[in-house]
Amino acid sequence: MKRHRIAVIAGDGIGPEVIEAAIPVLERVAAKHGFELDLERLPFSADHYLRTKETLPEGAFRHLRDDVDAIFLGALGDPRVPGNEHARDILLGLRFRLDLYINFRPVQLLHPDLAALRGERRTIDFVIFRENTEGVYLGKGRIDGERYIAEEINTVKGVERIIRAAFEWAKARGKTRVTMSDKANAVPAHKVWQETFKRVAAAFPGIETEHRYVDALALELVREPERFQVIVTNNLYGDILSDLGAGLVGGLGLAASANLHPGRAGLFEPVHGSAPPLAGKGIANPMAAVLTGALLLEQLRHPDAARDLERAVKETLAAGVRTPDLGGGARTRDVAAAIADRLS
Repeated sequence: MKRHRIAVIAGDGIGPEVIEAAIPVLERVAAKHGFELDLERLPFSADHYLRTKETLPEGAFRHLRDDVDAIFLGALGDPRVPGNEHARDILLGLRFRLDLYINFRPVQLLHPDLAALRGERRTIDFVIFRENTEGVYLGKGRIDGERYIAEEINTVKGVERIIRAAFEWAKARGKTRVTMSDKANAVPAHKVWQETFKRVAAAFPGIETEHRYVDALALELVREPERFQVIVTNNLYGDILSDLGAGLVGGLGLAASANLHPGRAGLFEPVHGSAPPLAGKGIANPMAAVLTGALLLEQLRHPDAARDLERAVKETLAAGVRTPDLGGGARTRDVAAAIADRLS
């Protein structure tokens, strides 16, 4: 039986609640499809940092780099650590140091009544490829008196590989349109996105290409989200647009993400964050964690298991088993159990 080594960092706030609720669901689908998940729970969190002053020790980083097949992360962020030192070192540290240059965010309407927009039977199903290792998130800049200066870094290598990843994903799945978004009319450095997009697109003649400035794209996503299939953009814009996408289809309680570098262990995290006010109440939505698990299984080459998880989530939503963020009254573990029941 195929076995996969999965490092689990439950994190802060509602992170442990949704991760521990999702794990039995992932184990159930793994058993059904004939493979096993060897889970290793690691302690890194705000609690660990406050107790030990450790964020992510070098030995732990090497272990995550060399010895596991995937990393399943709950959420990071705690008001007791106002500088977010542990979150920066763990989350951004793993993204940058493992060179996980693809942030993959699916946006899919899983049930009609979750649509934020008016209109009957909307069909929203697109993905965002967000460049994950460059841009303003590198933290380059300086403070010069009263001038606070942030530098945005775009390299030809970095821009090309995220654009190529978007086209390759589109081609493999029969998608017919890739949209690139930048702000080249106001940011001269974004010329590299324009030039690289045209050059890479030439190698994919069967795929329609289009460009949208990010402000225009935000408008069009609200007016006509159905027309989009694959969006590729930089780190900052991808972060913003992907949350807009989540708002279109039910909120962050359903938002999954994957941080990827093909051929390497990926980092998989629900997008909703640690949500400290909800911690310990048992009402956090575990569906984002389960759907993130589906992305993890997809990356481990178990697409049938991933589709099975997605089906079970859709059926659970249709049955009305929902946490309060989606208008229901179910608790975190009740929702997870309902998803697991639909995998029997």
